[in-house]
Amino acid sequence: MGLHVPERLGGHGQGLLALAVVTEELGRSCSSTAMCFGMHSVATKVLATKATPFHEEHFLRPIAEGKHITSLALSEPGTGAFFFLPRTQFRVEAEDVVLDGQKSFVTSGGHADSYVMSAVPPGSELDPGTFTCFVVEGNRTGLQWLQDWEGFGMRGNSSRGVRLDQVRIPKANLLGSEGDQIWYVFEVVAPYFIIGMSAVYLGIAQAALDLTIAHLKERSHQHTGESLSNVPVIAHQVAEMWMQVQRSRQLVHHAARLGDAGDPETALALFAAKADIAEMATSVTQEAMILAGGRGYGKNSAVTRLMRDAQASHVMAPTTQLLKTWLGRSLLGLPPL
Repeated sequence: MGLHVPERLGGHGQGLLALAVVTEELGRSCSSTAMCFGMHSVATKVLATKATPFHEEHFLRPIAEGKHITSLALSEPGTGAFFFLPRTQFRVEAEDVVLDGQKSFVTSGGHADSYVMSAVPPGSELDPGTFTCFVVEGNRTGLQWLQDWEGFGMRGNSSRGVRLDQVRIPKANLLGSEGDQIWYVFEVVAPYFIIGMSAVYLGIAQAALDLTIAHLKERSHQHTGESLSNVPVIAHQVAEMWMQVQRSRQLVHHAARLGDAGDPETALALFAAKADIAEMATSVTQEAMILAGGRGYGKNSAVTRLMRDAQASHVMAPTTQLLKTWLGRSLLGLPPL
């Protein structure tokens, strides 16, 4: 759990490439587990980036010891995919900070030990220049968890909204300095979130491909005894699926390596990686459904679950359309936003 916790605190001190590898492997077995781990990892990186001694002892060491799970709580009902424009407000009262607002689609909602949340001062809503991050313990008074969100896929994750009704936390829970943290979005949250989520869907696609190959090897026509794997057009389809997965994996790993090296071209590769992964994962899982036939089309089949889970790749922020807009504008020499 301490993948991004510094080694001196008992963690592994790893970066984006490690996140991609580990999260993909989890995604091959369980999409929702990979999602929860990915969100935990992003939140951990945010905590570690400007950690004070207080943060190190109260959050990072317990994370490295496997005693603390954290998560992100940035999205809000009113701003959709623009998670970097919070409307949740904070005000400082002596040595405390008081939070009021609402967050949506919180992964591990109500189950994590803490949440990295964003807020702005009163009257500064929709002003990215006032973006401020806090870590909020899950047992704080005033956190009102809403009903579980019932999604088309990713059903193993508790994704919920939460109201913050005068949630009081110590000023020590501030991450970085007040109002200086829009850089968190582009330097920490965006890279780690995009790589983590891309790896989730990469794992889903690989799992679908694995199931398809296993099915085709064992399935044969009773009237001829011929294995489905011997049908030329099916072999062609499997080859296409394999090439899609491999190309997307290389793009994700390329983006992760650039990010770990601090390369100025990182943003372009990140935008492209998640947009490409979404199209690949939905395509590969759809193809897996077709090749699996009646077995795959069953209501509770593994292929059905993977196909449903893959659909979230287009919907989760940043959406595919938004990523392509950012990528295109960047290539044209324009600011992405």
